[in-house]
Amino acid sequence: MTQTYIPGKDAALEDSISRFQHKLQDLGFHIEEASWLNPVPNVWSVHIRDRDCPLCFTNGKGATKKAALASALGEYFERLSTNYFFADFWLGAAIANGDFVHYPNEKWFPLPDDDTLPQGILDDSLRHFYDPENELTASALIDLQSGNSARGICALPFARQSDQQTIYIPMNIIGNLYVSNGMSAGNTRNEARVQGLSEVFERYIKNRIIAEAISLPAIPQIVLDRYPLVTEAIDKLEAEGFPIFAYDASLGGKYPVICVVLFNPGNGTCFASFGAHPDFGVALERTVTELLQGRSLKDLDVFTPPTFDDEEVAEHANLETHFIDSSGAISWNLFKDKADYPFVDWRFEGSTEEEFATLMAIFRAENKDVYIADYEHLDVYACRILVPGMSDIYPAEDLLLANNNMGAGLRDTLLSLPNSRWKAEEYLALIERLDDEGYDDFTRVRELLGLATGNDNGWFTLRIGELKSMLALAGGDPEQALIWTEWTMEFNSSVFTPERANYYRCLQTLLLLAMEDERSPGQYQHAFIRMYGQTALEAATAALSGTSPFYGLQAVDAELNAFPAHQSLLTAYEKLQQAKRRFWK
Repeated sequence: MTQTYIPGKDAALEDSISRFQHKLQDLGFHIEEASWLNPVPNVWSVHIRDRDCPLCFTNGKGATKKAALASALGEYFERLSTNYFFADFWLGAAIANGDFVHYPNEKWFPLPDDDTLPQGILDDSLRHFYDPENELTASALIDLQSGNSARGICALPFARQSDQQTIYIPMNIIGNLYVSNGMSAGNTRNEARVQGLSEVFERYIKNRIIAEAISLPAIPQIVLDRYPLVTEAIDKLEAEGFPIFAYDASLGGKYPVICVVLFNPGNGTCFASFGAHPDFGVALERTVTELLQGRSLKDLDVFTPPTFDDEEVAEHANLETHFIDSSGAISWNLFKDKADYPFVDWRFEGSTEEEFATLMAIFRAENKDVYIADYEHLDVYACRILVPGMSDIYPAEDLLLANNNMGAGLRDTLLSLPNSRWKAEEYLALIERLDDEGYDDFTRVRELLGLATGNDNGWFTLRIGELKSMLALAGGDPEQALIWTEWTMEFNSSVFTPERANYYRCLQTLLLLAMEDERSPGQYQHAFIRMYGQTALEAATAALSGTSPFYGLQAVDAELNAFPAHQSLLTAYEKLQQAKRRFWK
């Protein structure tokens, strides 16, 4: 069999693909290649997913079909090994009370009576970093996945690289502030760690360049010409009418980062892609393939025009958008003829062991602690790397202001609503509680509670604002119900099914009619049936009377059996739990 070796990888692509595929099969995961894209020469991307649980999916990219598939499979192991596929979900009562929730080597710290942070978690510098004002409570650090305050704070062991000390970091902090940044899997320990550290540099330097509106030096054509596969892809994009700028983003040769920007003159927008690796050529190729990962040429019209408003560009919300899908705004300054740094033809590469040492030296020079958790329970090396102050995607104050466990105290109450038989005033009191506790009306309830609802029921699109309309109906307050029904129609209509949109139009009409004392509702019955249909009219009438106000919401038990999508997630998680038990036994 042909053996294809590419820079930065410690095994042939064919060996990696075969090994990863067999191991996934052995673990009970049935992976399918759902879609391939090859929009320009030497730029491939693939979307793979679990046949039995489509919420578990990854995307891969590369200069060849094999490189893209190896990339997607590697990312699949990265996300299985770190439990990232399950990061947004509550795992139910059985797992929350099981022998372990995340890993057998996790440690639980009971909540102190005064709710202060218990001893044994974090180190001094991390405590200061995450809680500079001593405002953080222990209960704020309950993890979303278990939601188990009786058990306490679940913390995972990380090795502090400066002295190899084991430091326990709460899962809540990892999930809230770092999301997927710094995770990697690979053929060897050093290969994966180099990839993870490179990703940290890529996102940190990308944020600095965007937020500070830094103008970058162009990569000279003579340097680009060393990489004919990359230049062929760039030439094809240029020929299709998309001007391309390739920049050295190393900030004077300090960091192994490249930036490539695509202009779309058709709608005046642009898209900046960043990539990092100790090998200049690998970083450049990654940046160009990232530009088109999961996109065909007709998908290049969804970006943002460059702007002179540097304050808007530097806002955290804009940087967050860049992290999610790179569609945020960038400053015209990036393209100035006079760059803020000289071009450097940098070189950081060597063996993966040498590359790891080189990258770690940069962090040491920055005086940044690096914390690494190693995972080998799936027989593929993976790691999670945290560099506080550099790899954070969200600011530490989000632990106080936007913690992913904020809905835990509401979960049982909200899931019980469809079958509830409360007094009218109790429903109205719940609206007040939602206001008092500061829940945003736009928040999706499934995301607040950590549920995989599937898209075939009302829970999928339910926002706090829509929930308030239902609670007002249940509480017999038609004026308030009308306000929130109209809010819902305005903000949710684009995601509603035609059936649900029709129901709300009918409900709005009945609520408006209820305000008209001198009109007789019976007189309009025939017209309403012709306009909205018998089914919608009956549902809206039942909601208005308060007998069935929770339209389209099925009752949910403690094990979430009402949601097949959530059950498939839990089934996938159980496969991982078994692998962890075998490994740590």
